[in-house]
Amino acid sequence: MQKYKIKWGIQYICKLKTIDMPSDLNILITNDDGYSSKGIQELVSIMRQFGRITVVAPRAFQSGMSVAVSLGNRPCGYRDLGVKDGVSWSWLDATPASCVKFALDKIFPDRKCDVVICGINHGSNASVATNYSGTMGAAEEAAINGIPAIGVSLCEFGEDADFSSVKKYFPALFAKLMDNWPSRRGLSYNVNFPPVDIPVKGVKSCHQGYGYWVEEFETWTGAVPPEVNERVDALYVMRGRFVDGSPGEDISADHHALEEGYITVTPQTIDRTDHEEERRLVDILNEDF
Repeated sequence: MQKYKIKWGIQYICKLKTIDMPSDLNILITNDDGYSSKGIQELVSIMRQFGRITVVAPRAFQSGMSVAVSLGNRPCGYRDLGVKDGVSWSWLDATPASCVKFALDKIFPDRKCDVVICGINHGSNASVATNYSGTMGAAEEAAINGIPAIGVSLCEFGEDADFSSVKKYFPALFAKLMDNWPSRRGLSYNVNFPPVDIPVKGVKSCHQGYGYWVEEFETWTGAVPPEVNERVDALYVMRGRFVDGSPGEDISADHHALEEGYITVTPQTIDRTDHEEERRLVDILNEDF
């Protein structure tokens, strides 16, 4: 058993607890930035201390795929990259959620996977970004299968992003979450780290913030990509500007907490039912039927 110390709460100095954590977990790692991204390399390095690691990641960039899976008759190419420093590496030419499906179906005997960790994503997955996120889509696929899952993101988009804060704080945070994981199925955690130029103040349990993007499509002025092999009238690229829809005083909205320097932990569930609306509709629908 390994012991980790984590300072938990609004301020890191609020509470100090020693946590026992097994070091023999069967860990599946995937992402949505592709198997060669720096983020997944760093995540593997962080998680090695916790057990046996298997990486099944998309062959190429799959951001924005949410929980989409590779359906139909299109074959999904797979390549076993072998074992490197005790870690089994492979890629699948498919979505992040499909990578999780494939690993559970073809690699893990009897689906004996203890935890799925997705990331480290290059860029925030807070607020409504989580609805689009391939990182969190992979975590959701794991949760659907009853496996604990954590998506990890850093608010830095560069290919050579500095993941030092994740390396410093995530091991203890992971140990804390696993040590207290509830028994119910369908749960995953969306963990976001603030940009490295914002000092980390602490860890906060948050809810998903609200917002939306406007002016999302810009005319593409670069060379025509080789995959555009038929006549088109125009080319566009999606960028956009984020509009914050959460009240400014909502300090527990995950994107607001990130701006204040907190590592955010947002619990998510596969149940998308609006239970308040479900209860409200009971009387309304019974009026006419």
